[in-house]
Amino acid sequence: MEKLLPRFLEYVSIDTQSDPYSKTTPSTEKQWNLAKKLVMELHQIGMQDVSIDENAYIMATLPSNIDKKVPIIGFISHIDTTPDFTGKNIKPQIVENYDGKDIVLNKAKDIVLSPDYFEDLLQYEGQTLITTDGTTLLGADDKAGIAEIITAMEYLTQRPEIKHGEIRIAFTPDEEIGRGAHKFDVEKFGAAWAYTMDGSQVGELEFENFNAASAKIKIGGKSVHPGYAKNKMVNAIGIANEFLSFMPSREVPEKTSDREGFFHVHKIKGEIEKADIELIIRDHDENHFEARKELLKDITYKLNKKYGDYVALHIDDQYRNMREKVEPVFHIVEIAREAMESLGIEPIIKPIRGGTDGSQLSFMGLPCPNIFAGGHNFHGKYEYVPLESMEKAVQVIVKICELTAIQIK
Repeated sequence: MEKLLPRFLEYVSIDTQSDPYSKTTPSTEKQWNLAKKLVMELHQIGMQDVSIDENAYIMATLPSNIDKKVPIIGFISHIDTTPDFTGKNIKPQIVENYDGKDIVLNKAKDIVLSPDYFEDLLQYEGQTLITTDGTTLLGADDKAGIAEIITAMEYLTQRPEIKHGEIRIAFTPDEEIGRGAHKFDVEKFGAAWAYTMDGSQVGELEFENFNAASAKIKIGGKSVHPGYAKNKMVNAIGIANEFLSFMPSREVPEKTSDREGFFHVHKIKGEIEKADIELIIRDHDENHFEARKELLKDITYKLNKKYGDYVALHIDDQYRNMREKVEPVFHIVEIAREAMESLGIEPIIKPIRGGTDGSQLSFMGLPCPNIFAGGHNFHGKYEYVPLESMEKAVQVIVKICELTAIQIK
């Protein structure tokens, strides 16, 4: 475990933000900087069949050390960080023996990580926290997962007395922009199932996620001098406002939880002759999900009927709820649950209010529940991860490998 912290700190020092507007894979050249380093490190710790393809997908093997045949299992994390908040020049702060009080992230800018607002902090009193300096995200999503997987593999290579079958690992680009599994070669990976190490607090074990889609609404207009505009001007900004007014005001991220779905408008810009709205659609229930898409189509139809054909809607499905693919092989969730319980970790089984590579991979033939990596407050300056949580994630990986070899006949 002594290598876990410096390994993680080295990874987060490398900027790997992805770019949703790029057409390449990976979406940013800088993701190659970490990818190439990881390939070297996998060779150094003794992994076999280490490969990296033209799209920066990394795979490697820890060979079986037992005689009997057991399923090949895998562990997966992603190398990119979100484009929502800067990941450049990350300067982590180490808070040892956390005292349960406010943590000043940046005194000059008065940025404070406080348990008064982030109550989860109180779970980690007495532990070592890694935080930001208040000007960047941290990158524990998902560099904590990468550090945990590599540390677990190194641990197993050095302890042949721990029996396990063949273990496959993979690191993917562009998960944060919904493309992490798009070019993943499931057949090459060759595992019967896998686990993404991409969850949050200790104990999280997830096998269902949102159904997800993105929507772009492009609105045209007609500009006329406002003094003579009656019955002539068509104001695209006004139509955009009207479009949003038809959407349910309480079905937004800040007013929903658990399995409640939402619409999330994350970008809007406009002028008289042109306005654009970008939003995402999320729901765990497939019927509700489809109804949300139909609502957007219905609003578009009504506004076009009222104003003429000024509104164009384009919807892209992104990923689906992996529960459908995991439930038929639910023993893979039970193995993870038993691994946690045997280590004194209480499993927290709940739906993901987001997405993960595992959802797409599950529909590609690789059932893939999600396990905690330990971080909190992802995608922003208040992100932090307890070192002890990362250590527990390493232990869970090792235990899953061990239990699979023992239990599967």
